[in-house]
Amino acid sequence: MHLRLKNLLYLLLCFTMLASCGHFEKVKKSSDVNYKLTKANEYFDKKEYAHANELYKDLMPIMKSTRNFEALFYKYSYTFYYLKDYVEASYYFKNFTEYFPTSKDAEECEFMSAVCLFKYAPKYTLDQTNSIKALEALQSYVSRYPKSARIAEANGYIDASHKKLESKEADAARLYFNISQFKAATVAYKSVLRNYPESPNADLYQYMAMKAWFKYAKASINEKQEERYANAINAYRELKDNYPKSKYLADADQLNTEASNNVKKLRNEHK
Repeated sequence: MHLRLKNLLYLLLCFTMLASCGHFEKVKKSSDVNYKLTKANEYFDKKEYAHANELYKDLMPIMKSTRNFEALFYKYSYTFYYLKDYVEASYYFKNFTEYFPTSKDAEECEFMSAVCLFKYAPKYTLDQTNSIKALEALQSYVSRYPKSARIAEANGYIDASHKKLESKEADAARLYFNISQFKAATVAYKSVLRNYPESPNADLYQYMAMKAWFKYAKASINEKQEERYANAINAYRELKDNYPKSKYLADADQLNTEASNNVKKLRNEHK
């Protein structure tokens, strides 16, 4: 009995889905523009975004220059967003602002275009071209609408974008260090520090730059060691001056002592 009930429910579900698909195909083939628009809006309201998207797509060229085009364009853009097609969504949101620059929804659509770029951007370990585009779009929005109610949210996305880009740079610097490319590591860590001076990891970047200089000096020929140890000592002083409470100072103190002793030893050898 239980199995029969399950089979009946399954058949009922299949029948409902077939009926729904058949109804949608009938709507899609209709030549009645107003009917088609009404059904598209109904699908949108019921969150059946794939169906709404197909109907809006058919209607876009037909309804261009009509009084309903703005609302249609707006909802069409959102169907892509809800379907998580962020590339198309960003494109249409941006186009909306260009078609309707004085619309009450223009600010929202500019914001959403930037948000879609942010959502499309991959995790920080991958290429960050889209994160940069998202950051530029978000910063442009904040600049254009400084009093917007969406500013806090936009700034949150901006901070998240900065963190991704920082993590990408920091990973590159760490890789140079790990494969013993110490000169490249010093440049990379100083670059991260220069680009993100307010980072909570700023003292780490300074410490790693100092450590890279130290290891670079240690691996160098005698003629180059003194200068490179001196660079390590200078980096240590910057760490101590700028981050006096850094948890990396104890390790840095030891490296600095060793670097200073090595400089003295090298100078004595040259006498």
